[in-house]
Amino acid sequence: MGLETLSAEDLAVVEMHTKLKELTTRDSMDKVIEVEGLTKRFGNFTAVDRISFDVKRGEIFGFLGANGAGKTTAIHMLCGLSKPTEGRGSVAGFDITRENEMIKQNIGYMSQKFSLYEDLRVWENIRLFGGIYGLADKVIAKKTEELLERLNFKSERNTMVKALPLGWKQKLAFSIAIFHEPEIVFLDEPTGGVDPAMRRQFWEMIYDAAERGITVFVTTHYMEEAEYCHRVSIMVDGRIDALDSPRNLREAYGAKSMDEVFQQLARKAQRAD
Repeated sequence: MGLETLSAEDLAVVEMHTKLKELTTRDSMDKVIEVEGLTKRFGNFTAVDRISFDVKRGEIFGFLGANGAGKTTAIHMLCGLSKPTEGRGSVAGFDITRENEMIKQNIGYMSQKFSLYEDLRVWENIRLFGGIYGLADKVIAKKTEELLERLNFKSERNTMVKALPLGWKQKLAFSIAIFHEPEIVFLDEPTGGVDPAMRRQFWEMIYDAAERGITVFVTTHYMEEAEYCHRVSIMVDGRIDALDSPRNLREAYGAKSMDEVFQQLARKAQRAD
């Protein structure tokens, strides 16, 4: 089948995989996240159970699992928002237990709720977070213009964020999360609730960030998005049950898609969603 016979959606997927291959050939082997035996308990409940993995600089790393698998708890530990019960880890070269404030200065974070202030204008949100990141006023002003130009948001400069369509909020929130050019950005279910076309646009932005050397650590429940990652880990009941490239995982589980891989592993889960 030639490219001329493919649908627009299939062509978009081909383009994603081509970009991923190009990024893979340029990746550094430096590890920006290292985790060993990381555990988090809440009373008698073990939310995260002795997970170990590493993430390389410039990598797009997918962190998958059903609801209740422990993904968000693990991210909170990596971001310095919660201390582990056991184990060790480092993010951007800083210890997650002892240097959590330094970690916060060297990462970006975008939650499921986008982390924007709904009652502020677009430019006010950008300026606010630029100040929180410690950037100088002149730098904020220059980068604000660049961001608005890149997103085609110049006409929305004075728009209240709550008036923006969901997909636009999503793109703005991601751009603000990497406004200070962090080493790593954590994205927790960033594409929930938007249509496939907007999700593809968002992933174009992820690739652009990776091309600039930003490591992307992303959770998603859209299994087709797992195909866009360099490597994918899948959590089941607080443990990492699988970790490899999407292609290798499909081959290992005799599956045609990452959704099939995920379903095979999800059947082992004992926790309720």
